[in-house]
Amino acid sequence: MNKAILFLLVVTLNAGYLSNCNAQNKPISQRVDSLMKLMTLEEKIGQLNQYNDDWLATGPVTLDANKKEQIQNGQVGSLLNCMGTARTAAWQKIALQSRLHIPLIFGQDVIHGFKTTFPIPLGESCSWDLDAIELSARTAAVESSASGIHWTFAPMVDIARDPRWGRVMEGSGEDPYLGSKIAYARVKGFQGDKIGETNSVIACAKHYAAYGAAIGGRDYNSVDMSDRLLWEVYLPPFKATVDANIGSFMNSFNDINGVPSTANSYLLRDILKDKWGFKGFVVSDWGSVGEMINHGSVKNEYEAAEAAINAGCDMDMESRCYKNNLVQLVKDGKVSMSTIDDAVSRILTKKFELGLFDDPFRFCNREREEKELNNPEHPKIARDAARKSIVLLKNEGNLLPLSKNLKTIAFIGPLVKAVKENKGFWDVEVPGVDSGYIVSQWEGLEKKIGNHAKLLYAKGCNIEGTDRSGFAEAINIASQADAVILSIGERRDMSGEARSRSNIGIPGVQEELLKELLATGKPVVVLINAGRPLVFRYTSDNAPAILYTWWLGSEAGDAIADVLFGDYNPSAKLTMSFPLSTGQIPIYYSHFNTGRPAQNDDNRFYTSAYTDLSIYPKYEFGYGLSYTTFKYSDLKLSQNKMKKDENIKVSVTITNTGKYDGEEIVQLYLHDLVGSITRPTEELKDFRKLMLKAGESRTVEFAIDKEKLSFFNKNLQWVAEPGEFDIMIGASSRDIRLKDRFELVD
Repeated sequence: MNKAILFLLVVTLNAGYLSNCNAQNKPISQRVDSLMKLMTLEEKIGQLNQYNDDWLATGPVTLDANKKEQIQNGQVGSLLNCMGTARTAAWQKIALQSRLHIPLIFGQDVIHGFKTTFPIPLGESCSWDLDAIELSARTAAVESSASGIHWTFAPMVDIARDPRWGRVMEGSGEDPYLGSKIAYARVKGFQGDKIGETNSVIACAKHYAAYGAAIGGRDYNSVDMSDRLLWEVYLPPFKATVDANIGSFMNSFNDINGVPSTANSYLLRDILKDKWGFKGFVVSDWGSVGEMINHGSVKNEYEAAEAAINAGCDMDMESRCYKNNLVQLVKDGKVSMSTIDDAVSRILTKKFELGLFDDPFRFCNREREEKELNNPEHPKIARDAARKSIVLLKNEGNLLPLSKNLKTIAFIGPLVKAVKENKGFWDVEVPGVDSGYIVSQWEGLEKKIGNHAKLLYAKGCNIEGTDRSGFAEAINIASQADAVILSIGERRDMSGEARSRSNIGIPGVQEELLKELLATGKPVVVLINAGRPLVFRYTSDNAPAILYTWWLGSEAGDAIADVLFGDYNPSAKLTMSFPLSTGQIPIYYSHFNTGRPAQNDDNRFYTSAYTDLSIYPKYEFGYGLSYTTFKYSDLKLSQNKMKKDENIKVSVTITNTGKYDGEEIVQLYLHDLVGSITRPTEELKDFRKLMLKAGESRTVEFAIDKEKLSFFNKNLQWVAEPGEFDIMIGASSRDIRLKDRFELVD
């Protein structure tokens, strides 16, 4: 065969492959296969390489003088921290100059809202309102996708039981059951009905896995745990995201039992891709491929790239290890072409599902961007989510809600007039948008009281430091008022990535300011703004009323004002236990008993307890008050014995016995009394959130089946063992109102 005929044959074959790539009526798998047949090894590896845009960074920056040229050459498959239709379109045009015109996919940390900012995820989880949580993710997806973004690095579904770890603010707390429900809801919110709708984004479950169990609560630290604990507590929320058809996963920074997650084939291949059948792609966390050198598990970037790709990490975020080493690794026989092809096909599949090959600019509509970033419905959704996230911790003498007949109110504290602080950590700085849309706490209260009362202000002190020079003014202002509201807490950036703290008390002299204000004799309501559970024993013991407001987002001021004056009755309940002191950490409700369990604080000697601390947290998982009260009665079980193919119906009557309409979160816990391995003293297995008018009663029904009774035994088999179970219905993990027992029989 002469060269001319061979050339024509190659051209004809390539034309056929290219035709299949562009044929919208062909299955995506066929289009992916056709495209990959045209790709060189270098172009394939380019798809596995993700760079940061030049103007914003969320990790250590690597500068590339020739980034544009690399994208033109097909050496980059994705950019992160690139947003706005103009900028994403500009980069996309450069990518389309590559030989095969493969579009970029743009990723962004849209953690709790885009322009419209919702409560930090930990705060929002306290709503226990799965519909509201899904709606906030949906709204974030609408705004971010309108700004050219295809992919969000959320939700974070790490179970976290150590509040010293700054990233607790990104997750849903300490419980795997509730965390799984919220993880599922957030994926559905981000991805909508299907990947590819222009008002949706691909979600990313992170950080896989067990990042929330970092030793000592120190970010990026090692994790050491049994496989059973991993499967029973830390993996369930990740499995829930796979059940929700999530499009991507992100590796965690930590090692687990000595193996970095980025190159953990047990996690990535055995569990995620094989056992769970995950069809999406896995991206490393920022630089985590190269950081395995620091772990000591590889000696150089060559070995790092080999370990990560073979373990199942498909895309390298920012380390350049894949770009600089994979070609040679394939030539050296250390990485197979099938491994490369599997990773590339997973990424290309998502690009096809997004419709980027059919229209690379379908997410770059300037008119839609303008419309959605100014959608008047979005602040309403954010305000509702924020109100539902505020936890009423204390209300001595029914000080709250405040009377609308108050004549003078003193609003004091370093966070009263703060603006951006209300957004919390991991907010998005949208290009060209100033902070004027954020409702400060002062503005919210001003709007609420209008001309009906006089509003006085004093800063009092800073968030940090020992300056007490503002105390005198604050005391003077308080003495003139009928009621005092004190807004204190953390800076917004005290909780978040790389914000681990050994002392999680309220910083500075803020509690000293509270002490001075209480001495005036005026009624004081304390607002605590934070991204994690804090320790505040003086405040909790002495302030008559406390609202834990977290960081509520762009509608914080209006939401807080609604709750303060009773236009919304607080219903949130904690999803993470609040310790009495850092010496109690980690403390969580679903713990194991011991041979010498502590039963109460009266007799702690020779039991598993501290001699100088209560056995109880300050505020337990599931805790939260309301302006009304609820009575639990008439617990009924359909039967007291059940077989494994049966279920038990559990009903309970809830009555609103107060004078305000309100929502109650009814919680169902189980305790397996005897197991082949020790079982936790309590496990949340179901809940209902219901609205009851004052005086109204309603019967709530739960179903207990084999799934709710199952656990991972010592052989990691998912089993339900015959035996007795306590069923507990309550308003929190400690406030159990009703209890009964049933038996599972063979």
